[in-house]
Amino acid sequence: MVTLVLPRLISFEGTGRRAASVTERNISCLRSMYWVVMLSGFLEPVLYLFSIGVGVGGLIGDLRLPDGRLVGYAEFVAPAMLAAAAMTGALSETTFNFFGKMKFMRLYEGMLATPIRPIEIALGELAWAMVRGVLYSAAFLVIMVALDLTSAARAAAMLPATILVGFTFGALGMATSTIIRSWQDFDLIASAQFALFLFSGTFVPPTAYPAPVRWLIEVTPLYRSVDLTRALSLGPVGALQLLDVVYLLAMLAVGLTVAGRRMSKMLCK
Repeated sequence: MVTLVLPRLISFEGTGRRAASVTERNISCLRSMYWVVMLSGFLEPVLYLFSIGVGVGGLIGDLRLPDGRLVGYAEFVAPAMLAAAAMTGALSETTFNFFGKMKFMRLYEGMLATPIRPIEIALGELAWAMVRGVLYSAAFLVIMVALDLTSAARAAAMLPATILVGFTFGALGMATSTIIRSWQDFDLIASAQFALFLFSGTFVPPTAYPAPVRWLIEVTPLYRSVDLTRALSLGPVGALQLLDVVYLLAMLAVGLTVAGRRMSKMLCK
């Protein structure tokens, strides 16, 4: 068993300092087997990219975008895999792991004996989830550039977008974890996550679906994430991407608000 002992990450006081303490606690408790778990989570979207984007893409050929441009299928799929990787990394930490710490390890009850407040626990856990999400996204962007699926400049622009995606899904994951009541409920979360992965414009443009289905797809958080990363990867970037950013920020705010209030109700009885 390997335990890391790290210095304090930042030195400011107040809410930021207390939230950072939660993140530091998670980093200091890392074990060697955890890196194997992280590697498996990174490999999933990469395997999808090679099997579907490159493999099936060789049979499909070029794909026509709604604006009439033709792009290679791997170029079309890769930004969606990037958004899905950011979602997966964030949700992995803020659902299963977060639920275990809160309901079974009772970790947060001990933290509340200190000056830390529930919302600061939520912020600290969200920051820790983003460590995993950023690692997934950065590694995937390197692969995209290496395969000539995007340029280095566009990859640099996509990294902040994937960080926003990760924060949004992390907040939504924490909010969901404060509502579910047992481990069996994670089957529902996994089903919803897989449905988002398949039907968020990931493999085909939403215009391929009937209008009512298309409208439903376009209001999901993963579709707005895919739309943002795909525009940054393939262009052009316009007002619709500003809408994507506003939507994701709104979902982030809703998730954090629900998580903070639910944690206060559950832990501060």
